[in-house]
Amino acid sequence: MLACLDHMHADSLVLFSTLTDEACPSVPPAGTSITTWKWLRAKIEHEGHHRGHQLLGRLGIVPPLFGLTSEEVQGRSVSS
Repeated sequence: MLACLDHMHADSLVLFSTLTDEACPSVPPAGTSITTWKWLRAKIEHEGHHRGHQLLGRLGIVPPLFGLTSEEVQGRSVSS
């Protein structure tokens, strides 16, 4: 497993080293341009957000969001 992770990390570094703002113009959903590096960082932060929410949900700290309607999410977010 560690050898696989090391190999994947090395492959990723090669791929990331080729990224430039000119080669990879990024326009996020909001429509404002940002650099490739900020876009990649935002993707990592976004993944962390979802992973954290999932883990907190498994612990019963926050309610699950997936499969709920927007009204159900709003209802569960109101303090009792």
